[in-house]
Amino acid sequence: MTAKEFSEMLSDREYGMEIAKDEERQAADAGLVVVYGYSDDNVELRGAIDSEVGAWDGTTIRLTKAGVLQEPACDSAENCNCPYFAAAKNAAKTIEAVWGAGGVSWTFKTDIPHETFNIYEGGELFCVGIVFSVEDL
Repeated sequence: MTAKEFSEMLSDREYGMEIAKDEERQAADAGLVVVYGYSDDNVELRGAIDSEVGAWDGTTIRLTKAGVLQEPACDSAENCNCPYFAAAKNAAKTIEAVWGAGGVSWTFKTDIPHETFNIYEGGELFCVGIVFSVEDL
């Protein structure tokens, strides 16, 4: 299944019913990642990457083929200036999770080739999610 086909399948669903467990497995098998906002402070990634990212008031998510790139714990100056993390951060692709732009609770900005789908809550557009191939990371 392609990202376009998967996004069409997910489009126009209601908040809380964005993706079923069997669809998450289908996305993973197809090498696809589904990204959508949940509540007012979370971004969900399902499929080939399975993760949840705290995103109160928006955030930037860095991704590699292995998943979400986590910031190191900065318990010392050495940890905060790790050249290996800096290289990984520079190589990672980014998704900007945008909260509350244009009357929509969640939208996403990225240079990763992707398709979009809509999630509604009570008849109002809540989120414009994205679907992309993990191979594009």
